[in-house]
Amino acid sequence: METPVSVLFPAEAEGYIRDLEKFPLKEVGSPRWFRQHESVVKLNMQAILNATALQDDFVQEYLVSFGKIPTLICEMILVEIWKLKVFPIICQLQDFNPKSMFPLYMVIHHEATIINLLETILFHREACEAAEESILDLVDYCHRKLVVLAGRTDSTVVAIMVMIIMWTKGVLSVFSSLSLSALNRLLCTHNMPCVLVQLIEHCPWSRQQEKYIDGRWHQIPKEDQLKMTKLDGQVWIALHNLLLRPECQMKYDFNNFNKSQLLKLRGFLTEVLIDQLPNLGELQRFLSHLAMMDPPPPKKGLILEQIPEIWSNIMNENSGKWKAIAKHQVKQIFNPSENDLRLQAHRLAQIYNLDVMESLIPEKPKCGSCGSEAAKRCSRCRSEWYCRRECQVKHWPKHKNVCQMMMEAADKLQKELNEKI
Repeated sequence: METPVSVLFPAEAEGYIRDLEKFPLKEVGSPRWFRQHESVVKLNMQAILNATALQDDFVQEYLVSFGKIPTLICEMILVEIWKLKVFPIICQLQDFNPKSMFPLYMVIHHEATIINLLETILFHREACEAAEESILDLVDYCHRKLVVLAGRTDSTVVAIMVMIIMWTKGVLSVFSSLSLSALNRLLCTHNMPCVLVQLIEHCPWSRQQEKYIDGRWHQIPKEDQLKMTKLDGQVWIALHNLLLRPECQMKYDFNNFNKSQLLKLRGFLTEVLIDQLPNLGELQRFLSHLAMMDPPPPKKGLILEQIPEIWSNIMNENSGKWKAIAKHQVKQIFNPSENDLRLQAHRLAQIYNLDVMESLIPEKPKCGSCGSEAAKRCSRCRSEWYCRRECQVKHWPKHKNVCQMMMEAADKLQKELNEKI
């Protein structure tokens, strides 16, 4: 039996999680911040490996035990604000002439890494409860991103929003763990049911004859156009949870506008769709009932309501300082030496090793010769896969030159790294 690939041992994950901290906006991209980014990348990889192998999710357990989920949410929103307020100023500064855009990319990538980690752990009720008041900031964050998604179809936006949709659905699946304030924010402040209706209408993960599946756009044959994708299913399940839960029906205001928006869904609930996701039959019956009568007005039981604080605290703390922060970062952070860049690249190369990356890919590798599922690969370059020895021998005349070039490039890069380190 194959030993499962692992990025971190439980004791290592515990140490990384204990050390997670909130950074001021000024320090985003600094060496200390970068070390925490590396920790989050490793934790994210291990959480995915645990979930895929159905193993004990010690990453989620430690995040809950040490109360670090609010820290992750805070760091995610910090990068979001940095991208909105600081990054545009950095790009306009005349003295911004970096040797490499790599450090900037890692800051932007940090937000997506945290999104991915939260997507994995927030399916657990304990994780949602451990988020405490920061769940309100998470609800606001989801709303901001979904509103952007409703009007966009470019790959970068869709790729990030895929994860947002999945943990929106995940959070909605554990309603009993949400506070009244979080529920009120979902249904009343942001009117999430109508936002999801807009997503169903505009379907940004579908364009002409293509659909966004598993991280890229795929050409869909005509006979498969009506086939539901994972993203379609996630949005429909989120709507199902929002509209059919008794606590939501008591809280949501089915006024004329909201009612007219929700009734648009009936045009999409075809027999073909319901056959693929039978639970939508309940939603179809609810909408038919809604069309014939007016539900009672929502109960106004909540007098004191919590409000999200992370976004407003960061904005207030740094108001009027955006340009000063940008200048500081251009001079002190985003202008590393060539040696610093090589060291960063070397550390990340150790994290993103081939064995781990292959374990994170859902699709099994294919044989370079016949296209069958493969379990062995070229022992020299380790980039080409084969199902058996005969296929490797047959494919060698084609692979030989490529293999030699990759080996020479790898040797040259390793030699340069060894000279610098």
